[in-house]
Amino acid sequence: MNGGDRSQESGVKSVTATVTKGSSSLPDRARSLLRAQDGPLTRELVRAPDRFGLGQLPISAVPDATTTSVCGFCSTGCGLNILLKDHEAVGLTAAKDYPVNLGMACPKGWEALAVLDSPERGTTPLLKNEQGKRSAVDWDTALRTMTGRIRDIQERHGNESVAFLSTGQIATEEMAFLGAVAKFGLGMIHGDGNTRQCMATAVTAYKESFGFDAPPYAYADLEESDCLVFVGANPCIAHPILWERVTRNRRSPEIIVIDPRRTETASAATLHLPVRPKGDLEFFYALANVFIANDWLDHDFIAAHTHGIEAFAAFVKDFTPDAVAESTGISPEVIRDTANRIRSRERVSFWWTMGVNQSHQGTRTAQAIINLALLTGNIGKPGTGANSITGQCNAMGSRLFSNTTNLLGGHDFKNAAHREKVARSLDIPVDRIPNQPSLAYSEIIEGILRDRIKGLWIIATNPAHSWINQGQFKDILGRLDFLVVQDMYSTTETAVLADVYLPAAGWGEKDGTFINSERRIGLLKKVRKAPGEALADFHIVRLVAEYAGVGDLFRGWTSPEAVFQLLKPLTAGQPCDINGIRDYRHLDEAGGIQWPYRDASDDAVERRLFADGRFHHADGKARFVFEAPRPLPEPANQRYPLTLLTGRSSAATWHTQTRTSKSAVLRKLAPQAAYVEINTEDARELHLKPSQHVVVESQRGSVRAKAFVTSAIPRGQVFMPMHDSGTNLLTDAVFDPYSRQPAYKACAVRLRREE
Repeated sequence: MNGGDRSQESGVKSVTATVTKGSSSLPDRARSLLRAQDGPLTRELVRAPDRFGLGQLPISAVPDATTTSVCGFCSTGCGLNILLKDHEAVGLTAAKDYPVNLGMACPKGWEALAVLDSPERGTTPLLKNEQGKRSAVDWDTALRTMTGRIRDIQERHGNESVAFLSTGQIATEEMAFLGAVAKFGLGMIHGDGNTRQCMATAVTAYKESFGFDAPPYAYADLEESDCLVFVGANPCIAHPILWERVTRNRRSPEIIVIDPRRTETASAATLHLPVRPKGDLEFFYALANVFIANDWLDHDFIAAHTHGIEAFAAFVKDFTPDAVAESTGISPEVIRDTANRIRSRERVSFWWTMGVNQSHQGTRTAQAIINLALLTGNIGKPGTGANSITGQCNAMGSRLFSNTTNLLGGHDFKNAAHREKVARSLDIPVDRIPNQPSLAYSEIIEGILRDRIKGLWIIATNPAHSWINQGQFKDILGRLDFLVVQDMYSTTETAVLADVYLPAAGWGEKDGTFINSERRIGLLKKVRKAPGEALADFHIVRLVAEYAGVGDLFRGWTSPEAVFQLLKPLTAGQPCDINGIRDYRHLDEAGGIQWPYRDASDDAVERRLFADGRFHHADGKARFVFEAPRPLPEPANQRYPLTLLTGRSSAATWHTQTRTSKSAVLRKLAPQAAYVEINTEDARELHLKPSQHVVVESQRGSVRAKAFVTSAIPRGQVFMPMHDSGTNLLTDAVFDPYSRQPAYKACAVRLRREE
């Protein structure tokens, strides 16, 4: 990987590559780069997308108008200019004046329209017969079957016997409508979202530490930090536009990356710390130990704005650098040097993603990061914060408005006053609102196994690929009496299992809002017609309510914008108050608006939380939360001597590839086959050669992959992309006890050469 020089336009290390303009060999080159070269490739894709054929218009498609929208892939929430001809989208460009991306877009954004044209799109409802064959039916038949079967199961087994799994992929208004119809209308007690797989840990950590799920930052902090600490995060490929914001930082920042692998981001860092898998919690406690022992603390901030410092200081006293060196793999001298680097900088920001969240002790690890920000007073000011970067395009919307484990608007199902407020605001009987939160995703799946959940409605997610320990999951789904899947594509691993499949519109084919990582509410617009008889998720939910006989409860829920207006009063008095937003036009003209936004006179483009030092606990103070580390649930052993890590492989690939695989350009820019990274020395001991086919085995399954021999992965560890369907045949169904988030990141495996 090229790099190491200081960029003239920024103060950070730059990762660069030379690409010949117009080269016909670019797809072959991109294929050969795989993960190890994706860093330089990503920067070229962002800065010169035309060289790769991204976002190209057909010759006949000369636009005659332009509108705007936000991207529907990741949580960055980039602004896009949509090029229209005869009122239909024919192309797009990155919006130069949108405060998120400032004229940049990653490969997925450039190809957002291309993936809508796939022949795998669902165009009509499908019904599976007794022989397991799917056939096309009309909407009337599909909806009568669906609502009839759901009501029948509930009458025989109780309301709790049917559940739903929502998503962070659909518009806020759609997920709110879905959650309201399912729980207030159909009487389902249990419903969770696929954000459980990516953000539940951050949500739980923020709630316990701050008193509310409140990521405190603005993207401007990436440019304003003197020291950026990335933990289990690889924004260079996972959130490339955010990494581009880092490269604009002119403060010559220290960049510290804490990750077992030498990722693309780690290669551009001033310091890479290859902490052993799940040794990060002890590492952060050791950093806190150094800060406290040397009195490198912001005493004024701690005294005025936090609670629990004495207990925390006593707890970390035993976590000296010498005591944790073996378990973390980081020498005492390097731990002390890291603490000193952080101490010496005025503005320090801490950033984390799935490497922290997807852990058996992820909540406490996230809180250990938060504790460091509190110790040093690095919160509420420019260039600071304990900052979780979200995964899906609308995971933040799901966290506040999906009505799954939290009541609409960030309220609590168990709080009678909250239930009264929501019932009054929505004009529904309060006894329609459950007085208990839903089972978590993993508990819903366990409920199927225990014969408590008989029917399941899955919307815009593909758990037959993405859920942990996939082999067991598919068996569990087979035990259901009835499965409904609502998705853009009829061919996903989950859709083909459904008794009823409902074809849904995708991004660009419907209206609504998304909320991105920095809490910015952006506008999604309908710029294309959905294929065949596919309908927006909003309209499908509307029809389900009518066919189930509960449509009268939702007479005011007539359109996405009408629902947005209904949701606003629910946020009054909440940390996420958005009553200052007038309407969709206001959002569009403002370039998105971050919550909270109580007053329309507030014209700030970017804002961060806790500038006044007040948090959301009753006493206004943040909490130091901590707990003794727990051992890795499945460490490497004699039979399975390697630790498997999982994560993203390419800036051109997204989640289960349901959409990105539909773009010919994105397919060429991503790895073409399943691969496993293995350390050079480990490969030599196993007599493996580069690109040789191997079998990766865990106690749960086996996968065939190509060996990618590299020094970027430490000895004793291997890495596989989360996007490949076989990876989750290997992962272990272990969950953080507080967030109930799956621990995808570390389990024991072995490799053998394919016979």
